Amino acid sequence: MKASSTSFKAACLFALCGLGMGIGMAASQDHSLMPAHAHLNLLGWVSLFLFGIYYRLHPALETSRLAMTQIVVWCVGTAFLTVAVAALHLGYAAFEPVAAVSSLLVFGALALFALLVFRSDKLAQSATPAMTAAE
Repeated sequence: MKASSTSFKAACLFALCGLGMGIGMAASQDHSLMPAHAHLNLLGWVSLFLFGIYYRLHPALETSRLAMTQIVVWCVGTAFLTVAVAALHLGYAAFEPVAAVSSLLVFGALALFALLVFRSDKLAQSATPAMTAAE
């Protein structure tokens, strides 16, 4: 499985959820969940799609376990963070720890992505065999 394809598919699912949430808010004329809606769209749709583009442009990372781990952790963190932010804005203070832990998951996933970005040149060099002169 390729990291970019997984990232693109997850981004599309998050975008559908975000649009559904927005349509629901518009239909009910209750926009109290707008912060959760914004988190879902920015973290779930925009960021994941950008990760996918980066992974597609860096083939050495496409099949990397670390890249796949980064995407999975990001998705889990985003899903839980969105639910927690929605619950907090609905007055459920008990979701504060969920928001805190899921924020740390998203932060960790971004730190892992940064590590992959800074190490991508090394990974590309190790994945490309050295060229030798033709005999």
